[in-house]
Amino acid sequence: MKTKIQKQFSAAAFTLIELLVVISIIGVLAAFVIGGVKIASKIKITSTAKAELKFVEAAIENYKTKYSSYPPGNQRAATATYDPSIYNQLYYELSGVTNSTPPPSLANFKTLDGAAIINETQCKAAFGVGGIINVTKGGGDDGVAAQNFLVGLKANQIYKNILNNLVPTTVLVTSIGGPDLANQPFGVQDANPFHYNSLNPTNNPGAYDLWIDLVIGGKPYRIGNWTAK
Repeated sequence: MKTKIQKQFSAAAFTLIELLVVISIIGVLAAFVIGGVKIASKIKITSTAKAELKFVEAAIENYKTKYSSYPPGNQRAATATYDPSIYNQLYYELSGVTNSTPPPSLANFKTLDGAAIINETQCKAAFGVGGIINVTKGGGDDGVAAQNFLVGLKANQIYKNILNNLVPTTVLVTSIGGPDLANQPFGVQDANPFHYNSLNPTNNPGAYDLWIDLVIGGKPYRIGNWTAK
């Protein structure tokens, strides 16, 4: 015969089925929470990428206003192992450079922010062009001054010493990295560049294609300047 305490304990105890139901509910709720966190993270990543792309777009359009043409793209030929769209000279053209070296000496192009320098021989080897358009020449006041169209650019939006045909170059990158570690276009972690094509754009004929390729949770995403169209 059960005592009063034993009866109270039996009435308050959970059955195995009730425990399984509770565990299942907790599992479902956890799945919703984890899924919601992943969605929020994806939205934050893609929103950041879009904002940074708009920033570079605005710089390109301001460049176009001043020079009546878009920044030149890498003119080296694409191969199975070389993508000229990621090895572009956007950073140099949009940052602006100075060249105070008188001819016939080798021209040295130093960015206005002092962060990078490249000479004309290296330009030819890396980008297939002989120099930078957005440049201040000489030390006098008679030349057109170069302009920095990337005012407000953060340190984590450039990556230095990317080897381009054995030339150390600086490129514009997105601050969010791959973001998956496996997404390394240069074989370097967190160096995810802006792709730029003004020579033969397929999405914006007569203008330029600008885009970022992301990998989020193993899935590829492309943020481009033609998506709104």
